[in-house]
Amino acid sequence: MEQDFNFNNELSGKIALVTGGTKGAGKAIAERLSKAGATVIITARNAPEAPNETLDFISADLSQSSGTQKIVNEVLAKYGRLDILVNSLGGSETPGGGFAVLSDDDWEQTLQSNLLAPVRLDRGFLPQMITRGNGVIIHIASIQGKLPLYDSTLPYAAAKAGLINYSKSLSNEVSPKGVRVLTVSPGWIMTSSSVRMMERIAESSNSSIEQATQSVMDALGGIPFGRPAQPEEVAELVGFLVSPRAKYLTGTEFVIDGGTIPTI
Repeated sequence: MEQDFNFNNELSGKIALVTGGTKGAGKAIAERLSKAGATVIITARNAPEAPNETLDFISADLSQSSGTQKIVNEVLAKYGRLDILVNSLGGSETPGGGFAVLSDDDWEQTLQSNLLAPVRLDRGFLPQMITRGNGVIIHIASIQGKLPLYDSTLPYAAAKAGLINYSKSLSNEVSPKGVRVLTVSPGWIMTSSSVRMMERIAESSNSSIEQATQSVMDALGGIPFGRPAQPEEVAELVGFLVSPRAKYLTGTEFVIDGGTIPTI
């Protein structure tokens, strides 16, 4: 009989926090860790549209230092410790048009959410991990850290490149103290927001959803696997990386992009 690692309780007794855990890949990651037996806290600005009673939701704006401090304080006050931190929050809301249309505010907001929020949360939770000599931190970056798209996501790509660099440096410092630090860099993920984007593209171009999806894949230079990732596929990788089965893995970036990046 094939073993189902989703339900084998390998994370039983672990306390995990997943930022951006109300939708997309963050939601899938939170549910994956919960199914493996972890007690999972999720955080975002707004509550999930369909609440999951197995997940503990805390509202916070992690783009602000006060928001990250709120999360650190509430998690440690309620649970006493954190074993697993998945920094999944991120995204780009900057306008298209390249460097010339981007304001300081565009840059600052993107850097706050995609780079400085993880830095602050790591700083808040690492001391107790180091004291116990045990913990796992996952940074969800993006292939845009190496394959930037300048037209509309220039600050996002730069922030994710910084996150990848920071993650490696942090690992070098804290891995000898018992804390594993890893980076997961997805390519295009077919989230609910991606589905809505495909619908808008199809409507505006008078084409099918399949044609709209193919046009985006073409813009990325092609996805050899032939489709975007599903959120659950990214979650499964994270589920493995935080598990005892991956106890020798640290300081590494794992790319999950269906072969999108064309170089080694």
